[in-house]
Amino acid sequence: MTPAAPAPAPAVDPIRSARFRTEREAGWLRLDVLLRKAERDGTAALGYDEALELASLYRQAMNALSVARAISMDKALLTYLDALCARAYLVVYAPQESLRGLIGRLLVQGIPQAVRRSLPALLIGALAMMLGAVLGAVLFDVDHSWFYTFVPGGLADGRTPEASTAYLRSTLFDGGPGDHDGLGSFATFLFSHNTQIAILTFALGVFLTLPSFVLTFYNGLVLGAFWQMFASKGLGYELAGWLSIHGVTEIAAICIACAGGAQLGLAVLLPGDETRRDALRSRGRDAVKLMILAGLMLVCAAVLEGFFRQIVQTTEIRLAVGWGIGALWFAWLALAGREARA
Repeated sequence: MTPAAPAPAPAVDPIRSARFRTEREAGWLRLDVLLRKAERDGTAALGYDEALELASLYRQAMNALSVARAISMDKALLTYLDALCARAYLVVYAPQESLRGLIGRLLVQGIPQAVRRSLPALLIGALAMMLGAVLGAVLFDVDHSWFYTFVPGGLADGRTPEASTAYLRSTLFDGGPGDHDGLGSFATFLFSHNTQIAILTFALGVFLTLPSFVLTFYNGLVLGAFWQMFASKGLGYELAGWLSIHGVTEIAAICIACAGGAQLGLAVLLPGDETRRDALRSRGRDAVKLMILAGLMLVCAAVLEGFFRQIVQTTEIRLAVGWGIGALWFAWLALAGREARA
């Protein structure tokens, strides 16, 4: 016995479809105009009457879509109403906040509050950097050959323990054409190196925080050995001034990236009353904000290094610029986003 053929789809009555559209099309076109205005300028651009009209027209369009589906209108009409109602739904019910508002809330509240909630992780990053710098300086003092262990050969480029004091001083100040190229390459290396360190310390922090600590510690070893090499020639103060312009911001960014990775590692290692999955989810939000802050600070450090290094030639002014900007970072992160007390 042969199976019965499937029932044919109901035919679309073109006259009924045209009449249905004619009776309601004016409302759909008006809804489209209001939607375009809201999509372009935000719902705040709509007046009170326009907002009420948009809501009413949205309900009418939804009813029309329901009826059109029930009586099997033509596919083009259904597609048009589907798209129109979807756009209206987003305008009426989606969170109404512009990209500028999201970025502003992130900078004013999100990042500073995340930093203040992450003080234990920040202490881990700062401790790793300081221990590395101190150990690098001490080991160089004990044996100058440690310099070649910590500082890559391509970075040294003549700035070695065997270099004369006059040569090292000439790399710190613009004494003429080409005199500053060597230290400029060092700054470029530091930026690219520190950016890679920041990404790695954040990404590897989930492995119980240890990789973040080790990478930040190594970064401290490089800085400590390099600074002690200049200090052994009586140029520690001058190098500190040169590094301060961008180094205060850049080194702080590395510590903050380490803190972001440490947040992930601490969530796995010490989840508290939460499951590890829930701890990673909740602390991961703060960790991402710390990484965004670290990226922002690294970009600022690159601008500072590329601009102020060329025009500021006095150690005292370099120190004032670097640490002054550091104070501004601290004030923003410590004070922004605090709720007013009653």
